[in-house]
Amino acid sequence: MKKFAIGCGVLVVLAIAGLLVIAIAGGSYNHLVKLQQGVNSQWAQVQNVYQRRADLIPNLVATVSGAANFEKSTLTEITAARASVGQMKIDANNAPATADQIAAFEKAQGSLSSALSRLLVVSERYPDLKASANFRDLQAQLEGTENRISVERGNFNSAVQNYNTAIKSFPAVFYAAMFGFVEKPYFTATTGADKPPQVQFDFNKK
Repeated sequence: MKKFAIGCGVLVVLAIAGLLVIAIAGGSYNHLVKLQQGVNSQWAQVQNVYQRRADLIPNLVATVSGAANFEKSTLTEITAARASVGQMKIDANNAPATADQIAAFEKAQGSLSSALSRLLVVSERYPDLKASANFRDLQAQLEGTENRISVERGNFNSAVQNYNTAIKSFPAVFYAAMFGFVEKPYFTATTGADKPPQVQFDFNKK
């Protein structure tokens, strides 16, 4: 009888311990889901600000192409760069799973940034263009968008850091990979990436 009571006691203790483990693991799992959704949500924000820049470019091209003798090669370059960005097929609702996907995205966006910078530099040679209210408005919108891109990239990296830290911490480290929680890649800094492309103009310059 005593052995039976001891056996029942052991079973109760084991059952309680099992329930505690399940509760802790379940809470940890739910936390990982929340962090993963946070990464995806922040990725959508990154996509939104880059898309805003792409949406401004057709109006910019239309405005500068109205300037007499404006360099056609510059307009062709930025149009081609924008088209290349549009061919990037990364789900706006799911953050990239590999560093290669992030690198491809950054390469396309970097080409567009370079083409945009060159177009704006060339525009310096056209006083009438610089005096255009429409051009000045587009310049201001682009400047604000570039600043927002920098902010959202930083927010994305912060979300990724929180998620990556969580999947490598106890107890998630024992089961995260088994349930599909794998490490996410970061945006990496490139030369000059700490500052948005210069889109300021000296409108007083003759």
